[in-house]
Amino acid sequence: MLSNPQITTTQLALSVGLPDAPAILDVRLQEDVDNDDRFLPASVRRDHRMVAQWAGDYAGRSVVVVCQKGKKLSHGTVAWLRHAGVDAATLEGGFEAWRDQAGLLVAPRHLPPRDAQGRTVWVTRSRPKVDRIACPWLIRRFIDPRAVFLFVPTPEVLAVAERFDATPFDIDDVFWSHRGERCSFDTMIAAFGLQSPALDRLAAIVRGADTARLDLAPQAAGLLAAALGYSAMFEDDLVQLAHSLPLYDAFYRWCRDANTEAHNWPAAA
Repeated sequence: MLSNPQITTTQLALSVGLPDAPAILDVRLQEDVDNDDRFLPASVRRDHRMVAQWAGDYAGRSVVVVCQKGKKLSHGTVAWLRHAGVDAATLEGGFEAWRDQAGLLVAPRHLPPRDAQGRTVWVTRSRPKVDRIACPWLIRRFIDPRAVFLFVPTPEVLAVAERFDATPFDIDDVFWSHRGERCSFDTMIAAFGLQSPALDRLAAIVRGADTARLDLAPQAAGLLAAALGYSAMFEDDLVQLAHSLPLYDAFYRWCRDANTEAHNWPAAA
């Protein structure tokens, strides 16, 4: 076993957005964050000085540690994590290498406040179909893996948001909602600065399925059919969400890695 394993930006980029992605821990100094407050997708800020206290939180998980240049802070943090039995590695070149190689970075300007446990809390209408599943998928995979989603009756969304410090989405007259022909999923991609070929391709599919414009992408009809099927299968919205996330994982992998692949019958000899 290597005592100071490293992962390249290319290797990490292949796992970002996937359900089995490693936990990404951002241990940059505050002065570096002040200079560029964007963060790697789904990463969590951690204080390197307290690593001995929080290392146990990542027992049994794979972890990638990111500091500004991939030097002392990340190497020291990884050494502590590995001492605690955590499968940890440093990001080679750190934040600067990721930024310079045009890795996806989340803009935090519109990031909602976190609760006492460090989670973002969101609220929307019950009985989700497309957008209200797509948005949680995007948040869980690229923004906050521990995000909480509350599904409540439509008339109560704004009141629940106020009383429970939750951020409303996919409802009229709130920030995280439809804008013109674009749906809430589009709004989140734009506001968080997550534009990329794969997510833009997925956004067209989601938009077509969510707004009855199935001509926007051939895959939109399939996503709509699957979404309506999941809604019919599950009465519990959270159970539906849990079962639906892998569907969006599959669509994302197609958008990123398989959209040029063809399949036909009979198979070639």
